[in-house]
Amino acid sequence: MATARPRPQVMRLSEAAATRIKELMAKSDRPIAGLRVGVKNGGCAGMEYTMEYVESIGPRDEVVEDQGVKIVVDPKAVLFLIGTEMDWKVGKLSSQFIFNNPNQTSACGCGESVLLTPAKSEGANSEGANSERAKAH
Repeated sequence: MATARPRPQVMRLSEAAATRIKELMAKSDRPIAGLRVGVKNGGCAGMEYTMEYVESIGPRDEVVEDQGVKIVVDPKAVLFLIGTEMDWKVGKLSSQFIFNNPNQTSACGCGESVLLTPAKSEGANSEGANSERAKAH
């Protein structure tokens, strides 16, 4: 009988990102089950990262708990986000969440658009591993 290989953690948070998410969630006027992270079609490069609060977790959602924060990963985004660290950067002119994604294969000059290659899962055929683009906000 073969033993199952452990699944990799889809995402992790830097300490700064976890602290900022906790601060934002504490200010909400409604109960929040977690922060949903995903990717969607749109932006100048074809895809962009998405983030939103969720009040409930769906049966197909991937749930990651890291540093006291519950991250809910959209099932369609899992292969694009495996191994990603979400960070919070404060600069002189802006503050933003940054996605340090090992699936990123290139970036455009504006610094927001990236090319992502889905991580290969066991048993996935090569047709399912086409490159897609994402825009980070």
